[in-house]
Amino acid sequence: MFRAKIDITLKKSILDPQGKAVLSELHCMKFNDVSDVRVGKFCELEIDAASKDAADEQVHAICDKLLVNPVIEEYSYTLEKI
Repeated sequence: MFRAKIDITLKKSILDPQGKAVLSELHCMKFNDVSDVRVGKFCELEIDAASKDAADEQVHAICDKLLVNPVIEEYSYTLEKI
């Protein structure tokens, strides 16, 4: 059994209006040291795979086919045995 922790973010070239709204509000709250905010998604999956390589293949397939829009998003993940 493996646990995949997946971070999905907008590509750097894509404007992030939600991040800009959060940044604006942080500045209104006097958190002026914050210079940029990017908002993304986090997913955690438990995968019953025979090996780490098999779990890795499944995570890539799941991200590519369902979780991530490759036109505007990118992802990274960690995989640990549980």
